[in-house]
Amino acid sequence: MNKSEILKIVQEKLSEKIATLERMIAETRASNNETKSSMGDKYETTREMVQQEINNLQIQLNENVRAKNSLTFVNTNLHQTIGLGSLVQTDKGFFYIAVSLGEIIFNEKKIFVISTESPLGKVLFNKNKGDEISLNNTKQIIKNLW
Repeated sequence: MNKSEILKIVQEKLSEKIATLERMIAETRASNNETKSSMGDKYETTREMVQQEINNLQIQLNENVRAKNSLTFVNTNLHQTIGLGSLVQTDKGFFYIAVSLGEIIFNEKKIFVISTESPLGKVLFNKNKGDEISLNNTKQIIKNLW
């Protein structure tokens, strides 16, 4: 498994999310400006709701930018124990330890991109090939580690 290619996919997905959020913020700001100029003061509540939406989008944008920046610390070398940058195969699936992103497809395989702070990431951290883990009463055996 080529972890450098997986990391590149993760970076591209985050870049797409960032671009989408930036576009949504710009569009929402534009609609807020139109509201200000054409509706008058009696629609103050609507403007406040639009501003709250902008704030929510900004929070999501900041989280995604932080996640993308954190990828610079991901080690793509072969790992002996599970940590940031590990690709793990258990009897339940493939997991890439980097950031919380969800599922990606690589070489026709589903890989779940999880952070070290996720419940599964915490359980996997510092484990080795052959170890058994348990999360939510579900046992998994670590079959492979890259």
